[in-house]
Amino acid sequence: MLKKKEERPFSGVAGMSTLNKELVFLILQFCDEEGFRETAWKLERESGFYFDMKYFEEMVLTGNWSEAEWYLSGFTNLDDNRYSTKIYFEIRKQSFFEALDSKDRAKALDILMKDLKVFECGNEDLFKEMTQLLTYNDIREHDSLSSYGDIKSARKIVMQELKKIIEANPLFHEKLNFPCFGRHRLRRLINQGLNWQHILCERPCPNPDIKTLFVDHVCEPDNDSPAESTENNPLPSQTTQLSVLTPPSSSSSSPSTLTQSTLRLESLCLGAPTNPARELFEDFDISSKDSGAVDEVASNTSDPGRSAKHVDMPKIVALTLNEDSCPTSMDFHPIKQTLLLVGSSVGDVGLWDVSQGEKLRWRNFFRVWNIGACSMAFKAAFVKNPCISVNHIMWSPDGSLFGAAYSKHIVQLYSHSEGDDVQPLLEIDAHVGGVNDLAFSFPEGQILVLTCGDDKTIKVWNVVTGNKQFTFEGHDTPVYSLCSHKKAGLHYFFSISVDGKIKAWLYDNMGSRIDYSAPGLGPTKMAYSADGQRLFSCGTNKDGESFLIEWNESEGCTKRTYQGLHKCPSSVVQFVTIKNQLLAAGDDHVIKFWDMDNSELLGIIDAEGDLPVTPRICFNKEGTMLAVVGNENKIKILATDAGLHLLQISEKHSVDALREISETLRKLAINPSATQLNAETTKRSISKNGDPENVEDVKSLPFGEASIDDEVQNLIEFDRPSQCQSLQLSAHVKVNKISRLIYTYSGNGILALASNGIHLLWKWPQNELNLTGKATAKVHPQFWQPKSGSQLMINILPDSNHEEAFPCFALSKNDSYLLSASGGIISLFNMIIFKTLMTTMPPPPAATCLAFHPRDNNIVAIGRDDSTILIYNVRSNKVKSKLMGHTKRVTGLAFSDTQNSLVSSGADAQIFIWNGDNWQKQNSTFLQIPGGEELETSSDTHIQLHQDHLHFLAVHKTHLAIYEIKSLDSVKKWTAGASYSPISHATFSCDSQVIYAGFLDGTIAIFDASVLELQCRINASAYLPVSLRCSSTVYPVVVAAHPQEATQFAVGLTNGEVHVLEPREPQCLGNWAHC
Repeated sequence: MLKKKEERPFSGVAGMSTLNKELVFLILQFCDEEGFRETAWKLERESGFYFDMKYFEEMVLTGNWSEAEWYLSGFTNLDDNRYSTKIYFEIRKQSFFEALDSKDRAKALDILMKDLKVFECGNEDLFKEMTQLLTYNDIREHDSLSSYGDIKSARKIVMQELKKIIEANPLFHEKLNFPCFGRHRLRRLINQGLNWQHILCERPCPNPDIKTLFVDHVCEPDNDSPAESTENNPLPSQTTQLSVLTPPSSSSSSPSTLTQSTLRLESLCLGAPTNPARELFEDFDISSKDSGAVDEVASNTSDPGRSAKHVDMPKIVALTLNEDSCPTSMDFHPIKQTLLLVGSSVGDVGLWDVSQGEKLRWRNFFRVWNIGACSMAFKAAFVKNPCISVNHIMWSPDGSLFGAAYSKHIVQLYSHSEGDDVQPLLEIDAHVGGVNDLAFSFPEGQILVLTCGDDKTIKVWNVVTGNKQFTFEGHDTPVYSLCSHKKAGLHYFFSISVDGKIKAWLYDNMGSRIDYSAPGLGPTKMAYSADGQRLFSCGTNKDGESFLIEWNESEGCTKRTYQGLHKCPSSVVQFVTIKNQLLAAGDDHVIKFWDMDNSELLGIIDAEGDLPVTPRICFNKEGTMLAVVGNENKIKILATDAGLHLLQISEKHSVDALREISETLRKLAINPSATQLNAETTKRSISKNGDPENVEDVKSLPFGEASIDDEVQNLIEFDRPSQCQSLQLSAHVKVNKISRLIYTYSGNGILALASNGIHLLWKWPQNELNLTGKATAKVHPQFWQPKSGSQLMINILPDSNHEEAFPCFALSKNDSYLLSASGGIISLFNMIIFKTLMTTMPPPPAATCLAFHPRDNNIVAIGRDDSTILIYNVRSNKVKSKLMGHTKRVTGLAFSDTQNSLVSSGADAQIFIWNGDNWQKQNSTFLQIPGGEELETSSDTHIQLHQDHLHFLAVHKTHLAIYEIKSLDSVKKWTAGASYSPISHATFSCDSQVIYAGFLDGTIAIFDASVLELQCRINASAYLPVSLRCSSTVYPVVVAAHPQEATQFAVGLTNGEVHVLEPREPQCLGNWAHC
């Protein structure tokens, strides 16, 4: 390990060990940039901070076993754990085999007695067997080594095994990935220090001469010249840039070199810092951060690099798609995140399901739908040269339409419902020459498509009628791109011509409202961040210089210019925004990333190479998958861990469909009398799973109502604890009924609210028993409490009987803040230290349900027992709007991000849809109570959104129903007949393919959500202790689903217990229906 010096450079600074570790990484980067690789490997080994898998692999593949063990010993010893023992054994075993294979028995014997002898204890038979190998002329004569190939292939196999073991070894966690930060970072820090020293000089020289770093810099006065006044010799903070450390000449071509190696002194000051450290909870802001692991409150000032520090960039090439021609444009579906549209250089339009690596639909070469309706100019151009390419392809925001803009005159629009169901909708002879871009807009309820082209115009078309509504003129050169947007209820769009002129337009005939120029005066594209608050553009001029910038919309000027783009005159750099955190651009044969708040390059991904100079790129909406166009007509799909999980979920559904169909056909052959029933089941199975998209869109299924009388006879029953994996969570705090239950968004914890106002939090640590650190029924979690401060989060209870209250809570997306109430005042808690940050809204009326806005955690919807809903800003402590419509208390709230709506349910059996912009009522309906039963006072209705945010689940004690948000049509319904007790609660699984429902008799039902058909039933005897199995008073009050594992859920019981359940492996194959 590195020896600590007596003089510690970071003394007095909190988190010293972290800064020392980061300093080591900076030195490693410097060694790598200067080519000091052996020094870097020694530092890696001695510090133990970073394990270079590529270097280790090089040692293994070249057979340098002693060097491999030497490097490995800096991170783990042979007897540290079973993984480490396995690593050393595999290395020494392969060295032994190679000595035998080369007929060097003396060396083999030496390895056996010195290196492998330590493994003999407990493995005597194996050691004897290896000793016998010394007597073989060829080790392949041994049965277990008959497939042993040559040394090169054997080493590759060993390395694959070693890599898996190392990745699974807890000692290597967080040591396999080098942190992302800008190039030449150490040089820049030194330059900053020199600049600071220069400011402190008594008589700073305009052009200082820095000769050494060993002592502090001091400007020496020139004794031969008279002193000058400050009027003739301006202060260095006004003019001087001090830069003595510059990157190597090989990097000088990068536009970011100067910025990374110099620092303007005018940015420094001797006064108080502009963003001083403050106590965590003063002036708090609970803005949502999608990284899910932010422990501090966001301030209003930028903190470069912080927001992207925890961002998971897609680095793994999950699969490669092969196109017949060169892809020219791509777009992921805005809701069904594994669907990818692709347009090509020969006019192809393809639709891929990347989860299957399958092309669902394609059309080879361009085809005009109605040549007779086209202009003579198009016909003449088409006859002269029939080659047409796709310039741009794009989904509408709701994914129901997509359009293709072609290189000659034409725009074609298609409708899409699900899977490969694509229908031609509208063909427009839009422009004279090429159609360079298109965009969708929905002003005043209209569906419009905007187009721009070589004829220097922008045109707006009504998608329903096909009529042209506007033609905008004013550009002097062809219009290159469009950017449509809506802000504060105002619809507008930008157009950018090939000479970099930018104009802003409204949907009227009043001409352009704004005119300004893009940097570089070249073809440029613009895009907003996901929240619509920040505007970016990227363009390339005729000299090949590219400019990626953020705009100040109010001033019409650049706010920030991002560094690191390569000079390439051959093509225009393509860029995208990723949620509200990152920018990405395809440049110099790689994909480059920037934090939106930091102009310096954040990271580079090469996608395993073989990319063109400016590769086209496309992210899905959640930023979990990246499509990159490679050479030879290939599209590489890169994925984050969440993206890989999404791909695995889709793949699992496909495999489950085949298994279900096969099983049904087998039953048909065995039991002919069941032909009619099983044939119908097969039909449902094919409809449900044959198309991977049908499982996501429940509206595509026929409307129907199921009941207990309609259930299939082969229902899977769980009666014994051995049939499923269950775990009771323990806590030393005595509580009564569990009223509310939720998993943390990170998936590593469970939060419960008891009827006496006490919150219980359990967290699963990451260790050898639980390598993922996620919630599981196989490992007991820790009952979590902070080391200091409050030991429990407790709500203030009302003065009256708190058993009659309606407890509620809502957790922020980053798991850091909790809003909660138990019939009394609403409290905001910090989840890290359990501190109460604020209290608000004392009853009456009391809060009955809470929901955070999906894009702004400062906005909360509060349902109350007086039937009203408040839209409340936590930060400003102000009510933005009051919604009235229910006649009894509000019992459920859920925000739909894609529909920009709020869904509410009440004890009056009504469901309302509210507009997310003006909070006006959009639609409402009454629940269809089976048998015309009258509503009871305690008859609550709960709601939960489907994964697609287009549907929701309504839970009433008499039935379950799935509704479409927009129309409030009841798509599917299941009624609890006389054979079932009332439903207590229900929830979707994380992928919305399953519904878990609890009943008042203690049973838990598992439904196939796509057809709302009962699959499994877990009786109380399968998960409750023996003493409680016959109790009529212990049952699930609330059910919660794991946010990443679709087969895991938890239940909160009337006796205060919380149980986690999941299928037992391996017999259930990770699926309840297969148990």
